[in-house]
Amino acid sequence: MASVNFERATRQYPGTDRPALDGLDLVVGDGEFVVLVGPSGCGKTTSLRMVAGLEKLDSGRIWIGDRDVTAVEPKDRDVAMVFQNYALYPHMTVAQNMGFALKVAKIPKAEIGDRVIAAAKLLDLQPYLDRKPKDLSGGQRQRVAMGRAIVRRPQVFLMDEPLSNLDAKLRVQTRNQIAALQRQLGTTTVYVTHDQVEAMTMGDRVAVLLDGVLQQCAAPRQLYRSPDNVFVAGFIGSPAMNLFTLPIVDCAVSLGDWLIPLPRQIADAASEVVVGVRPEHFELGGIGVEMEVDVVEELGADAYLYGRITGSGKVISQPVIARTDGRDPPEKGSRVRLHPHPRHLHFFGVDGLRIS
Repeated sequence: MASVNFERATRQYPGTDRPALDGLDLVVGDGEFVVLVGPSGCGKTTSLRMVAGLEKLDSGRIWIGDRDVTAVEPKDRDVAMVFQNYALYPHMTVAQNMGFALKVAKIPKAEIGDRVIAAAKLLDLQPYLDRKPKDLSGGQRQRVAMGRAIVRRPQVFLMDEPLSNLDAKLRVQTRNQIAALQRQLGTTTVYVTHDQVEAMTMGDRVAVLLDGVLQQCAAPRQLYRSPDNVFVAGFIGSPAMNLFTLPIVDCAVSLGDWLIPLPRQIADAASEVVVGVRPEHFELGGIGVEMEVDVVEELGADAYLYGRITGSGKVISQPVIARTDGRDPPEKGSRVRLHPHPRHLHFFGVDGLRIS
């Protein structure tokens, strides 16, 4: 196995006004599962294709283990890529698809058979080895694509949104299988997705990108609890964190009828501040801010309230989301008071960066 090291990796496509990837510095440890996540066009797939050798760098380097592979041909990098569209050969059986790369590499037939059977057992594909891809479900095709990567025994797995073509239930099931399989094999894995829930549930660490720039890379729990900036705070978490840009007056900010005292070091630093509150860190009732409920999203154990803040009897055009007990949620059109837990407030400066 081996680590993957992006060293100031930069790529700008011809005719564009900014780099698709801008000076990425990131180390994926040996055996680590790192997820690259971000909105469309953030550079995550470009990063993956750089490791595979499918995209050239304008500057910087890519290392796999202790080898600089920046100028190495894709076939010589010892990586295996799992694509979004599976890329299976329709005229071949499952076994032939899984063993094709080994056949091209002139591996002995008996060894190919042994590797295919071993991978099929890992992925519960033994009953389907003689079938063609058209006879398989989407989840089964995805497992075949995984099997084709596994039999090669590469140093690094590269996965480009492999679950995006699956339905919601199958996506949850398959992502759990992939995460468990990676732990079992211990192969260094770089995984790309636009789905932040997928990223948070699968990765040892999650790297968040925006406009080609790395915003933060940390364990999922740390990303959620201590986002480095406003973008990460709003992107990580479902529903998103509530973010309120408020003027500072007399060492405090107010939201509706809710007054939040600020530490002196925050109040002295600027004239306004961004206050963040996760939906689950609001409590109903007591002294706080009043909310008019527009939508109630009932999910069984929990319910999410979507609405707007009111102040002095008037509705303010400031949206807010709060989580509450799903057994007896407020009704649509009602007004409730929300009290934020003071230990779970997040503060960001006008530059978008976290204030400790």
